[in-house]
Order: sequence, then C-alpha cells, then structure tokens
Amino acid sequence: MLVLPDRDAAEEAAEELGARFGQHEEPQLVRDALAGEDDAEDAQWLLVIEDPDGRLSAADLDAFAAEWDGWREEP
Repeated sequence: MLVLPDRDAAEEAAEELGARFGQHEEPQLVRDALAGEDDAEDAQWLLVIEDPDGRLSAADLDAFAAEWDGWREEP
C-alpha cells in the first residue's frame, strides 16, 4: 500500500504503476481522512496494490512512492 499526499498524485501514480512495473490490475484508490479533519485538503490517498506473486520489491515501491512525496506501508 502506498500513501500519497493528494488525489492527483494518487491518480498519476496509479497510471504510472502499470507502465513501469507491468501491473495488469488497476490499483484501488482510497481516500484516508486524517482523524478529526473534515477538510478534503487534509486527506491522504492510499494506493492499494495487489501483488500476489511478490514481483514488486519493497525498495522499488519505496522509490516509486517517493516520486510523489509518498511512502509505502505494510497492510
């Protein structure tokens, strides 16, 4: 799962993921509002990636997320 700062970054990363890593399934985008915040500006976006074969390395995903000022988290 990648945590990204905004929707635009999450959508761009989702598109790039398939091109760069050959992911055939579209990753799931989920809005994650920060506790106590109602403003959409205070939401992070999660990019949920299915990788049952373990083809994507943690280091590759860390570097990929960093391109959009994001990071990787284990579910």
